[in-house]
Amino acid sequence: MMKVKIDKAKIFVKARFKSEGSVLRETVQAVGLGFETRCELKSAEAAEKVAAVVRNAENGCYVMQTILHPTPVERQFTLNGEVFDPEGFPKKR
Repeated sequence: MMKVKIDKAKIFVKARFKSEGSVLRETVQAVGLGFETRCELKSAEAAEKVAAVVRNAENGCYVMQTILHPTPVERQFTLNGEVFDPEGFPKKR
């Protein structure tokens, strides 16, 4: 769209996660520890034109923007066709 020629692009993404607790005791908790990205570009275009492409790519990326900015999550559950609230039941001990 911007008519900027990128000859080669390599994108590297590293995601770090951990989980703790027990599935059987219902204490499991997953945590995202962070993400790292590295973008290696080759282009004969002026650096400011390539920078504009990179900014637009990141700003237009749904995944990147969801990670960078807290996003509301609406959750609904049904069980056998009826509304179901899993938090309304006692947890195992």
